[in-house]
Amino acid sequence: MPTQEPVHEPTAELDARYSSALRARPGAEDVTATGWSEGRRRLETAEIFWLSTVRPDGRLHVTPVIAAWHDGVLYFSTGPGEQKARNLAHDAHCALTTGTNALTEGLDLVVEGTAEAVTDPEALERVIGAYETKYGPHITSPEGTFHGIGDAFRKGQATVYAVRPDTAYGFGRDNGVFTHTRWSF
Repeated sequence: MPTQEPVHEPTAELDARYSSALRARPGAEDVTATGWSEGRRRLETAEIFWLSTVRPDGRLHVTPVIAAWHDGVLYFSTGPGEQKARNLAHDAHCALTTGTNALTEGLDLVVEGTAEAVTDPEALERVIGAYETKYGPHITSPEGTFHGIGDAFRKGQATVYAVRPDTAYGFGRDNGVFTHTRWSF
């Protein structure tokens, strides 16, 4: 697990090449990069993420996962024998994406980083707490889709990974105004 470091705000840069507001809209000089507080809020509330990893032969593998943002780190899990775990054992670089499927509104996010297995029992308990807070009855209720995931984490039946962002991107859409923000950590 990454060592606990003070959570800091990344630098944000608006990329004019992909921000239609800067290319084609009158008054666009007032458009700014999306603030990290908004990106972080979306990471905290998103229910589904798409994890992208690379297979040993170089082919991509993309799969949906649930994830929790906690103390500046994005956490997800997988079974030790699953494809994503095998891929991460070979190459720990990965990306997690989330957002909307709407063309004219929303904010899509891409978080790039290196996945590190979380093995410290105290850290696992904090991650379990973050999952339970975020997903509530989906994890805490016996009828929940992911009920028992905390015990699976504790017993090593699922490997928890921590991804501290190296770079993140926000692709915003607001009534035809498109913005592309890069956050550097």
